[in-house]
Amino acid sequence: MSGDLLFAQSLADLADAITAARFRATDLRVDTKPDLTPVSEADRAAEEAIRAQIAASGRGEGVLGEEFGDDGGDAKWIVDPIDGTSNYVRGVPVWATLLALEREGQVMLGLVSAPALGRRWWAVRGEGAFADGERCRVSGVSRIEDAAISTTSARRMPAGWTTVVQRAWSNRGLGDFWQHCLVAEGSLDVGCDSVVNVWDYAPVQIIVEEAGGRCTRYDGGTPGGGESFVSTNGLLHAEMVGHLSPSG
Repeated sequence: MSGDLLFAQSLADLADAITAARFRATDLRVDTKPDLTPVSEADRAAEEAIRAQIAASGRGEGVLGEEFGDDGGDAKWIVDPIDGTSNYVRGVPVWATLLALEREGQVMLGLVSAPALGRRWWAVRGEGAFADGERCRVSGVSRIEDAAISTTSARRMPAGWTTVVQRAWSNRGLGDFWQHCLVAEGSLDVGCDSVVNVWDYAPVQIIVEEAGGRCTRYDGGTPGGGESFVSTNGLLHAEMVGHLSPSG
C-alpha cells in the first residue's frame, strides 16, 4: 500500500475502535443538530481522534469534517466520522466512517470502513477499487429491467424514480454509503441520494469510479454539497439521468 493509503487505514482503525465500542451502548448520548439530524457522542469523539492523529502526523494536511468544519488548505482529509448516524443510534449495523484525501481540489483516495458489517472499501486514483483487499468492479448490466437499484429515501426521489422502480428487476432501500459501495462491487447497479454533502459523496465517488462506474448529480452535472448524487455501473447512467433529471 502507498503511504497515503496506509495512513488512511490507520485513521479508519482509530475511528472503528471508538465507534464500535459505543455501538448499541445503552448510555450513548445523542443530540439533535440544527438541521434536525442526530449526532452522537461517538460521531464527535471519532472525528476529534482523527483530527488529532492527522495533526500529530506531521503530514501538513488539514481536515474538512462533518462535525467540526474546515481547517482550510490545499491538502485535506474529508471526514464523515459516522455516515448513517440514524442507523447507528438505533442499533442498525449499516454505518461507516468515510475518509477522502483531497489535494489541490482533486480527491486522490477514498476509504469506507463499516466495522459492524465487517467490511472496508478503498480506492486510490488510478489504482482501482478494492473491497476487503480484493479488487472490485461494477456490473455489466445494461438494461433497467435487469438492474438492482437502491435509494436512501424514496420519499425524496423525483417523479421519474417511480418509472425506474416499476421497470427494475430489484428495488431496495439500502441507503447511504452502503448502496454506493455495492455499486462498486457489482452487487447493485444504481444508488441514489437526493441530498448529500461533500463528506457523504467524495469517499464513495472515487471508489465507484475506480471500479469502472460513474457518479453525477441527478441532472448529470458534477456532484456538489447540498445536491443530489447518483452512482451507477456506467452502462445505465445516461438512462438514469434521463429519468431523474428535473427536465426528464
